[in-house]
Amino acid sequence: MKLRDALQQQALQMPAYGYRRITAALQRAGWEVNHKRVLRLMRADNLLCLRKRAFVRTTDSDHALRIYPNLARELKPSGLNQLWVADITYIRLLLEFVYLAVILDAFSRRVIGWALGRTLEAKLALAALQMALGRGRVAPGLVHHSDRGVQYASKDYVDLLTEHDILISMSRRGNPYDNAQAESFIKTLKYEEVYRTEYLDFADTRRRLGKFIESVYNEKRLHSALGYLPPAEFERQQLLLPAELVVGQA
Repeated sequence: MKLRDALQQQALQMPAYGYRRITAALQRAGWEVNHKRVLRLMRADNLLCLRKRAFVRTTDSDHALRIYPNLARELKPSGLNQLWVADITYIRLLLEFVYLAVILDAFSRRVIGWALGRTLEAKLALAALQMALGRGRVAPGLVHHSDRGVQYASKDYVDLLTEHDILISMSRRGNPYDNAQAESFIKTLKYEEVYRTEYLDFADTRRRLGKFIESVYNEKRLHSALGYLPPAEFERQQLLLPAELVVGQA
């Protein structure tokens, strides 16, 4: 009964978790339990999360601006601030659509820049980039990867990247897998936050999304690719490890 109570508490805190992440969370809390037992208990208590809806891409690559080669295709980051990935998605409110631009560190999956706006103009992506730059994470050789959208090819965006000596990389035409990590975050955001929330207005949307990104996704959500650690905790671990061990973990 104590295990079931702990499981239900985890499911309430992170309602979109599947049984594998619930298992990892319980093990981190000191429980000796395997995923088969957790699956059985979650099925009995009707706690298995439901997946629904597909998300819509917001890329406009039909423009005459310069397209940059895909540098990220062969790049496998071995540490923080080697590769940033960026993307934009839409969120449907009651009376309007709003748009979210995000930038993630590809190694830790942490969201390091984000901005919410009412239009898809380049200033939306610029605001997310400015937040990421403001965290003081730019390192030599850093690559910024995005799709071919007009926002990322715009002069202001390219100039800001160039000003900070950040290399520019863009996906191949019609290949969504080239920016899979950013799109994976957007899928998580939609399933675990947006589809579960009724936003009152733009200000409410920004407040709730900010809380999810900074307090839930970055600080609490367990990632299988990170050994079931949250991105912020994973980053703190990397900063304490010698460089050779960080490379060895990648």
